[in-house]
Amino acid sequence: MAPTKNALKKWEKVREFALGLPGAGEEFPWGETVAKVNKKVFVFLGVSDGSYPMGVTVKLKDEVAHAHALTAPGAEPAGYGLGKAGWVSIPLEEQHAPAAELLCDWIEESYRTIAPKRLIAELDTR
Repeated sequence: MAPTKNALKKWEKVREFALGLPGAGEEFPWGETVAKVNKKVFVFLGVSDGSYPMGVTVKLKDEVAHAHALTAPGAEPAGYGLGKAGWVSIPLEEQHAPAAELLCDWIEESYRTIAPKRLIAELDTR
């Protein structure tokens, strides 16, 4: 099933935001899109070809942000044991899925958890 236009638009917005962060790069392990900083993933963007429901997975150390993210429709702790480390998977195609702006806030939070201090300092001067 092809992703909804709205989900695809959101996905493109959050991908662009993630790749615009200092030192961020895009890779495609396991056929899915990830954004990395300093060789470490800070957001899993999944696939956009409709082979799997669209979503993002972010690492949220902040308890309030983490709890908030889990209230999104269909959101759940990430699989493969990543949930224990604060990773949350948020579907984009659910009705009432979070707005792109909120997803970008969570991506920035995830980035700040993973990125080296010098890149966070660069982000803070923007």
